Amino acid sequence: MGLRIEDYAVIGDTQSAALVGNDGSIDWLCLPRFDSGACFAALLGTPDHGRWLLRPAAPVRQTKRRYRGDSLVLETEFHTDEGVVRVVDAMPVRTRWPDLVRAVEGVKGRVKMRMELVIRFDFGSIVPWVRKVGENILLAVGGPDALELRSPVPTRGEGMTTVAEFEVAAGDRVPFLLTWHASHEEPPTPADPLLQLDETQRYWQRWSDECSYQGDWHEAVIRSLLTLKALTYEPTGGIVAAVTTSLPECIGGVRNWDYRYCWVRDATLCLYALLQGGYKEEAKAWTNWLLRSVAGSPDDLRTLYGVRGERRLPELELPWLPGYENSRPVREGNRAVEQLQLDVYGELMDAMYTARRVGLTDNENAWRVLRKQMKWLEHNWSQPDEGIWEVRGPRRQFTHSKVMCWVALDRAVKLVEQFGLHGPVDGWRAVRDRIHAEVCAKAWNPRRQSFTQFYGSDALDAALLLIPQVGFLPARDPRVVKTVEAIQRELIFDGFVLRYRTDDPAVDGLPPGEGAFLPCSFWMADALAMIGRPDEARELFERLLSLRNDVGLLSEEYDPRTRRLVGNFPQAFSHIALVDTASNLGRLPHAPGEHRGDGHGKSRSQ
Repeated sequence: MGLRIEDYAVIGDTQSAALVGNDGSIDWLCLPRFDSGACFAALLGTPDHGRWLLRPAAPVRQTKRRYRGDSLVLETEFHTDEGVVRVVDAMPVRTRWPDLVRAVEGVKGRVKMRMELVIRFDFGSIVPWVRKVGENILLAVGGPDALELRSPVPTRGEGMTTVAEFEVAAGDRVPFLLTWHASHEEPPTPADPLLQLDETQRYWQRWSDECSYQGDWHEAVIRSLLTLKALTYEPTGGIVAAVTTSLPECIGGVRNWDYRYCWVRDATLCLYALLQGGYKEEAKAWTNWLLRSVAGSPDDLRTLYGVRGERRLPELELPWLPGYENSRPVREGNRAVEQLQLDVYGELMDAMYTARRVGLTDNENAWRVLRKQMKWLEHNWSQPDEGIWEVRGPRRQFTHSKVMCWVALDRAVKLVEQFGLHGPVDGWRAVRDRIHAEVCAKAWNPRRQSFTQFYGSDALDAALLLIPQVGFLPARDPRVVKTVEAIQRELIFDGFVLRYRTDDPAVDGLPPGEGAFLPCSFWMADALAMIGRPDEARELFERLLSLRNDVGLLSEEYDPRTRRLVGNFPQAFSHIALVDTASNLGRLPHAPGEHRGDGHGKSRSQ
């Protein structure tokens, strides 16, 4: 068995990112963008599908790693019988083409090192043509992609792999620079890799120093905000859900999705997280990405988009990759882009309302786009849909979707009332009230004494924890309290919250089995605080923090049975939820039922 998901750290240049294992191997990297084909895909297969290994040749007795300060420059320290050596990894913030810098630093003694570079373009399917183009310069070309390796260390070919052996003594610094460029263009002029390392650390440290969060969990919050920045596609402001595709929600299962895209679902909570840290420019860039992406016909609002706002993201299976720990299939693209998910209208309007409140946008053209969206929703909110969890079973009247339709119209009304915008506010109020009455009548199950996943269902859904957070009902409403308690009884496994029970394939059309969904567990902490149980909320939050790996990263889910992270990694939604919950709990004690999720002392509905 290879590395666990938590054994990886992330480095990035705000346009793509790599996963570095604690064994010194870079096993995942897509270039030139997050959603490009991978040139290192060993994460989803074997070393022959592409990786870059740099580690001691002799057995390692102990490994330590950390980020340099509050940055994305990673240090991995290997202790051997010969001595101690440190590998430093970074992706310099991009100017034109992406660079990947690795440097080996001698710490103690004299250590023999081995390098193995296996380049396989297009997710491991293309073996490139590799040749020397200068002294200690290699060029690998395959299709549209080219990678150039520069280092003072001599290399040689060995079984479709580039290898090298060398020694480092205390005080030595041996650099490696890998640069991608389009194969039809000339390679860029190389930079000094050691200088790039120092500049990259300074860039990230300057960014981190701007963080305004001063709460009890500063280390966890700043690392989460750094991760969100690493997942940002700087040219557009879009934030991808994760670096990876097809890391399984259940080891050996089929719930393996491509998360290298931007979800509207994340919009409002992502804005809150960025604002909690004082990162107004990033929040504004995310808002502008959102407005550009959704512009167009209101019936064409997508669940997710590409980093530049692309709408066609066809889902393909990559059969030559065996998958992470044989979790098949491996997928590129995501068919959820074609689904109807009515909740995204609520997330869109909630984000735009928040953006207007904090001065991120006052664009009249944007308001015209949003009015068209609301006109469509007025006539279509009653449709069944696939819901927030993107089920691949039949469409249903999902409660959360209906609540978010209410949110959409509620925020539209508030935009008119509070900012003097023009719109058919009387009609919006009427439809908003109709939705509210229907949800209270049809989603509440008097026998179960809880709101349920969809109309007429007995099943629970952790998304119902958001009912008080979005202002649909007060947190102290008995129906809210009973729903939170029901989810505690039935959807918590070993202290963490499941999205819903997957043992009925009729709900989502897939075989059962997945881990506890980490954002839902953070939502439970928020809900407990809101209903007046702050000690339980803090206890759960601390347990969630303990799930982070040694460099502070979280994936999408946690499997309590095997006590390991599962799902795509690092997961933006998990880190967004961490920041929001830290901010909410940091303001306790306060009046039970008062939610302060946006950092301005008001609920999302105010």
